[in-house]
Amino acid sequence: MTKPVSDHMTQASALQALDTRSRDIFRRIVDSYLRDGEPVGSRSLSRILPSSLSPATIRNVMSDLEHLGLIYAPHVSAGRLPTQAGLRFFVDAFMELGDLSDEERRAIEAQVKASGEGASLEHMLTEASQMLSGMSRGAGLVLAAKHEAPLKHIEFIQLEPTKALTVLVSQTGDVENRIIDLPPGVTVSQLHEASNFLNANIRGRTMAEARTEIVRLKEETRAALDTLSQELVERGLAVWAGTESDLPARLIVRGRANLLENVTAQADIELLKHLFEDMETQDGLLQLLDLAEQGPGVRIFIGSENKLFSLSGSSLVVAPYRDKDARVVGALGVIGPTRLNYARIVPMVDYTAQLISRMLR
Repeated sequence: MTKPVSDHMTQASALQALDTRSRDIFRRIVDSYLRDGEPVGSRSLSRILPSSLSPATIRNVMSDLEHLGLIYAPHVSAGRLPTQAGLRFFVDAFMELGDLSDEERRAIEAQVKASGEGASLEHMLTEASQMLSGMSRGAGLVLAAKHEAPLKHIEFIQLEPTKALTVLVSQTGDVENRIIDLPPGVTVSQLHEASNFLNANIRGRTMAEARTEIVRLKEETRAALDTLSQELVERGLAVWAGTESDLPARLIVRGRANLLENVTAQADIELLKHLFEDMETQDGLLQLLDLAEQGPGVRIFIGSENKLFSLSGSSLVVAPYRDKDARVVGALGVIGPTRLNYARIVPMVDYTAQLISRMLR
């Protein structure tokens, strides 16, 4: 009995084991699945194959492909669909990447560059996520790693006795507003005092540098500030870019509704629910950034290969983008069903990641 395809080494040997006829039939099954999402049977294949093969001959070949673990029958007497291993085999061994048309390149460039002119990095990445969603009919996904831009200004605005709005401005122009809880009894003058102290000591420093400096000045601040103001200073240092929740990054997802198209089975809806929950977790963000950092270019994760979204059975096409020092500072990509149009989406994700990297440089 032929061994099933289980990893890339056996895939190479399986490719050698397939004759031209078997390869052609396998490719037709996968192409049909990626196009329609439906099983294809031997009679249908006999009508579309260029060579005159009988349905019985095609069934024999399909039986061999099943033994290899490349295809399976979802129901008795049904046609065949590719397995996840079969899809991986197809992507690695047969898929010919398309190239973006000049029109598509111009469209991506125009949208990303237009959103980047005078706008914040987050706005530019949100637009990139929206664009990937629209072009792929999947969900566009961008992971924006926390950037350590030097700080310019901080201000506390009291909203009510126990809450204040903290406004932080970086030297790159990014503005972040967050609500913080105030220590009991804080006065408006103490808010001003804490703001003035921070602005005198954090300007031009990154958040990490600011924290180090405040720790160094701690003894001096005890004399300069009363207890409540001291607590405000420390709280003010904990609000930039979500540091109070220890999240390593921000996740921007656009086009989730695309994933719900043509989904009617309750089981599939539950899988998508798992997917959305996974994407919001702290561990998920870390894993996603790790996935992008492990390779120099676009990476494709099909179904359970993707440990982050394995419960949902989704596929992920992801690429890192880099800053001026060539450090990976985030990732972008497309997530969707396993029958994504990989040949079209891979160059789309690759070009967008390269474009974002050039703009950050």
